[in-house]
Amino acid sequence: MEKLIVEGGRQLSGEVRVSGAKNAALPLIAATLLAPGKHTLHNVPDLRDTRTFIKLMGELGVTSERKGDVVTLDSTHLVHAEASYDLVKTMRASVLVLGPLVARLGRAKVSLPGGCAIGARPINFHIMGLEALGVSCTLENGYVDAEISTPLQGNVIYFDIPSVTATENLLMAAVLAEGTTVLKNVAREPEIGNLVDMLTGMGAKIQGKDSDRLTVKGVTSLRPADCRIIPDRIEAGTYLIAIAASGGRGTVTHCNPAHLPALLEKLKATGLIIDETRDTISVSWPGGTANSSRKLQSVDITTMPYPGYATDLQAQFMALMAIGSGVSLINETIFENRFMHVAELRRMGADIRVDGSSAVVNGKGMRGLSGAPVMATDLRASSSLVIAGLAASGRTEITRIYHLERGYENLVEKLTGLGARVWKETM
Repeated sequence: MEKLIVEGGRQLSGEVRVSGAKNAALPLIAATLLAPGKHTLHNVPDLRDTRTFIKLMGELGVTSERKGDVVTLDSTHLVHAEASYDLVKTMRASVLVLGPLVARLGRAKVSLPGGCAIGARPINFHIMGLEALGVSCTLENGYVDAEISTPLQGNVIYFDIPSVTATENLLMAAVLAEGTTVLKNVAREPEIGNLVDMLTGMGAKIQGKDSDRLTVKGVTSLRPADCRIIPDRIEAGTYLIAIAASGGRGTVTHCNPAHLPALLEKLKATGLIIDETRDTISVSWPGGTANSSRKLQSVDITTMPYPGYATDLQAQFMALMAIGSGVSLINETIFENRFMHVAELRRMGADIRVDGSSAVVNGKGMRGLSGAPVMATDLRASSSLVIAGLAASGRTEITRIYHLERGYENLVEKLTGLGARVWKETM
């Protein structure tokens, strides 16, 4: 096993390029199940999660080839309709094969993903929606067994709470259903828009992109896709916060500022200077970089479905607020157990008190944190520890960094390119 070493106290500067979005790549890979033939996906990040998902596709009979950030998947010969527990247990997004398998083959057997570190995240919305389309779903021995006896039929489906993966799963099933399907109160994340673009390019008929209502007119067949993965907005936000926390100045490139409206407004509210172009975001302190006389204003956040503040950037912002000058209230409304990083940030000197779904952060000012041995508990929590380590004085050692490798491509190289002192060591 490896650990990550971060030596803090260095102001980051320069440019860092954002990779393709993990949360867009996974549903787009799953969507290749809908049409036989060779599909080409561009800007696919090379991550633990994308590798796992492609391995799962291989178990279903899909062959694949990667050249750089281009992945070709041939789904001509599907030989299985079952996603086994051995792979699904490692990544909850594996449930995304459920909808396209039913639509293409008329059946699917997918292991229940179970709970995870940041909450239960049940798949009841997926099952409810599939049943509305005419799918018979049974739960037995830890698997969802889905099957149709007649073609999928369009229907009106309402989500009590917007769910990203359920929206994606039902959208992929609906494109091959007979008649019209209307999905109401759906999630609006940019990753869903990326999926809509891909499906439309395959011949699907979908209206309502980027809205909370998607209307799908079913078609009898689809053609192979050639699609580009959007930039990873969570990675972009993480690097912006990391640069700010170090007291430096820098630019995130190959991103889409329009995908980060809430974060950019919150960063501006702290007193940081944010400059945007079509595909770059720059962050700096007044005067360029931080000094002893400058303070970061504390700001409150509440996580919400897009376009609200992303729950996947909550932990990172908390690390930033730990060096603010005031009190910040952070409300987590999406997942019920997403403050596991608090205990680790406290080990580094952060003053944080948790009360149910809220955390009160008493900022300790720049260099108010000190390096310590800490442990990553989930993907985004681990990135918050990296940020805290960059802002802290001394050396921080982070264990269980496989969490980081699920969602950040070439993290060490990218941070080193900004001037950070960070490396891996074998434990």
